[in-house]
Amino acid sequence: MKRAAVALAHPNIALSKYWGKRAGGGNVPAVPSLSVTLAGLATTTSVTFDDALEVDALSLNGAPASEGALARATELLDRVREAAGLRARAHVVSMNDFPTASGLASSASGFAALALAAARAAGLDLPADRVADLARRSSASAARSVFGGFVELDGEVARQVAPPGKIPLEVLVCVTTEAPKAVSSRDGMAVTAEKSPYYPGWLETAPRLHGELRAALLAGDLESTCALAERSALAMHASAFAAGVVYVSGATLDALATVRSLRSEGVVAYATMDAGPHLKCLVHARDAARASERLARTPGVLRVIRAVAGEGARILDGKAGARVLDGEAGAGAAGGAVEPRR
Repeated sequence: MKRAAVALAHPNIALSKYWGKRAGGGNVPAVPSLSVTLAGLATTTSVTFDDALEVDALSLNGAPASEGALARATELLDRVREAAGLRARAHVVSMNDFPTASGLASSASGFAALALAAARAAGLDLPADRVADLARRSSASAARSVFGGFVELDGEVARQVAPPGKIPLEVLVCVTTEAPKAVSSRDGMAVTAEKSPYYPGWLETAPRLHGELRAALLAGDLESTCALAERSALAMHASAFAAGVVYVSGATLDALATVRSLRSEGVVAYATMDAGPHLKCLVHARDAARASERLARTPGVLRVIRAVAGEGARILDGKAGARVLDGEAGAGAAGGAVEPRR
C-alpha cells in the first residue's frame, strides 16, 4: 500500500538572528529570532510511504542524498511514523529552485516541506504549530518556514506575528556562489559557542535587538526594522568571526559596500547575511528595481533574486492547487523575478 503527499515551503531570512542552541538538547535556539518567509524561492517535497520499501530513500535535486542528509530525514520520518502508528518506509523526493546548503535557508524550507508532506501522507491532519514543532527538531529555522509573513521563534514556539504586507519590504538575494558552504550552520554555532570570546555578548545583545526589531515591525516602521536587522546580522557574524568561523566572502563584502552606497544616496537599503556568503538587501519596494540593478553589477554577484514576504508551507493538491495550513494567517504576494548579472 502507498500513501503520498506533496508539500511546498519557502525559505526564510532571519531579520533578528538566532545563533547557538540551548544546553540540554531538543534543538532549541539560545535566543529568539524573527524572520520573513520569502516568496520567490521554494522547496517542493513529495513523500510516499510504501509498505514494499525496506529502508527510507531520499532524492535531493535529482540525485541520491548523502548519508547524513538521509539520516536527518529519517529522524523526522520516524517521529511522524510514531505519531501515526505507521511502520512503512518512505521514498522522499525534494527539489529546490535555489542553491542548496549554501546559506539560503534550504534546510528551513526543506524540513518544513518534509514535515508537512510526511504528516499528510501518514494521515495526520496537524495544525501549523504541530508541524512547526516536527520541523524544528530537525532544523530550528524550519519552524519559521511553516508560517507565512513575519514569524517569531522563541524557544520551542514559532508563531506568525505579522502578515506578509505589514511593511513594504522587498528582499534582494545576492547569489555569490552555487557551491555548498564549507561549514554547516550547526557546526558553526557549536564552534562559536565553544571558542568565541564574544559569544556571551551575543547572548546578551541578541534578545534586546530582537525585542526592538519586533516592536518596529509591529509599528510598521520599515527603516528601523531593516536597520536593526543589519545590526543583528553584524553582531552574529562578529561572534562567529572571533571563533574563526567565517561565512562571508569578498563578494559578500563588495555587495555590502553597494548597499551602504545606496543608503548614502537616500535609499532605504540595509544588509543581512546568514551562515553563508550570499548577502540579502532589505529595501523599500519602491527602490527595489534600482537597488537590484546596482547589486547585479557588483563584482562577484552572479545574480539577484527579488523576493517578497509570502505564504507558509502548504500541501499541493493537483485538483485544487495549494492549500495553506490551518493556523496560517494571511497569504503573500507573488515574487521571484530574477535579475541576471549584467
